[in-house]
Order: sequence, then C-alpha cells, then structure tokens
Amino acid sequence: MAKISLYADNCCDLDQDVLNQLGITSIALKVNIKEKSYRDRVDLFPGEFYELIKEPGIMPTTSQVNPAEFEEEFNNILAKGDDEIIYVAFSSGLSGTYQSACVARDILNPERITVIDSKSASLGYGLTLIRAAQAIEAGLSKDQVIEEIMDNIDRMEHVFIVGDFEMLKRGGRVSAASAFIGSLLNIKVIAEMKDGKINPVEKVKGLKKAKKRMLEIMAERGDNLSEQLIGVAHSNDYEGALLIKDMIAEKFGCQNFIITEIGAVIGAHVGAGTYPVFFLRKK
Repeated sequence: MAKISLYADNCCDLDQDVLNQLGITSIALKVNIKEKSYRDRVDLFPGEFYELIKEPGIMPTTSQVNPAEFEEEFNNILAKGDDEIIYVAFSSGLSGTYQSACVARDILNPERITVIDSKSASLGYGLTLIRAAQAIEAGLSKDQVIEEIMDNIDRMEHVFIVGDFEMLKRGGRVSAASAFIGSLLNIKVIAEMKDGKINPVEKVKGLKKAKKRMLEIMAERGDNLSEQLIGVAHSNDYEGALLIKDMIAEKFGCQNFIITEIGAVIGAHVGAGTYPVFFLRKK
C-alpha cells in the first residue's frame, strides 16, 4: 500500500512540534503588516503578531499560498515514488489557498493528490488533522482516511467570543456604528463557522456572560463531550484559555484538551482577545 503524505497549512494553529509528531507537513500562508510580509508561525510567531497590531491604525492583511508553491511542494513528494498526498486546506470561505492547491493538483496528478476543503480554521481545522494523522498511523486505506476527515469536517463546531469589533467591521460582518457601540458598552459577539465562513450568532454583555453562553451552546450541540478531544484557543491570553478549559472540564467532565494560540493569519480576521472552543456536534 502506498504511503500517504499528509499536508496542511499553518492556519490549523498546531505548533510545529505537534505537526512533527503527527508527521504532517505544513505550508505557510502569509500576513502583511506595514508593507512587510511574514510567514505565519515561521517568520512571525503569535505573541509577536499581537504586539505589532497593538499600534493604532495597524490593519494586517493576509496572502494565500499560490499554485506554484504547491506545485513545487507536491512534486517533491511525487518524485520520490508512489506516495500519495492528502492536503487538508484552510477554509475556502476565508482564503483562496484551497483553490491554489486544486490548480497544482490538476497540473501534476489528480489521482495521487487529494485536496480537501476543511471548511474550518484554527483548532477546528487542527482537530481534523489530528484525526487524519491517527487514521494514517492506524494503517487505514486512503479512502478510509478521507472518510475520517470528512466526518470530522461535517461535525466540527467552532464557537468563539470575538475579541475585536474592529476586525468584524473590516470584514463587513458588523457596521461601523455597531462596532463603536459594541466596544463602548462592552458587548461581546459570539460567532461560529458556518459553511466555512465566520458568522455572528448573538451578542452578550460582558466577557463573563459570554463564556457562560458559549458553554451553553456546547451543551446544546456537543456529542458525548466528556469523551472528546476538546480544542481551546486564544489570541494573546493563555490564562484566559486555561480558565475556559477548566470551566469545560468542570461542566462536562472532559479530560482531553489541546490548547493553542491563534496565529497571525486567523488573528488578522478576529483580533486579540478572542476565545474559541472546538468540538464535534451530534450526528
């Protein structure tokens, strides 16, 4: 049976040592700040990114991976023998990177390269990669690995408290007036990923109430949460993520967690002070 090479990009927000342990190769999207381009988690680490955007008026932009970069990367694997490639991509609703990979696949070898839209971001994407890597390690066939990936994509919930109204305003998800009033009144937006895009769900007064409501949504949607690997992420507030992790453990009896800091590319969409949780919903 041909070896399966699993590819991802840095928008999965898994640290490099975790990717190494899982045998996953990561391709870097870029973030652009003050006319300088950085590879997320390569040239610019999350803590450095959040320090940079504290400066007033700084609005980062992001750049997708282009087809030529994918073509070079994939060709290096194909040239080694009969290996097959599965690339699980950052949501096509937030980046054109998935489309770039499809172009490279079609140029090189569509039969040996599979490109999958995760419709996810951050650890929602990362948890799917972990399941894929475990399936490969267990010796499952390529079709079986893809089935595992698709089940995770279909059931993955992203529920998060958005840290920065300015980012929502820039993305066209709230008006300038709503952003101003929300910031003034300490309104927190709870959002989700729906069809691969960020969508506001509801507004709550204050962070404490927002965290409580986020756990209520977990209870409404989650499937046997105590048995799951739960993802908790943060942007520039590790202690805040630990508090949410403890709240989840106390409420649902969860014992398995992965905690990470949101990287620059996702951070450019949601800003500092964002707290997401990731889990599987009921089938």
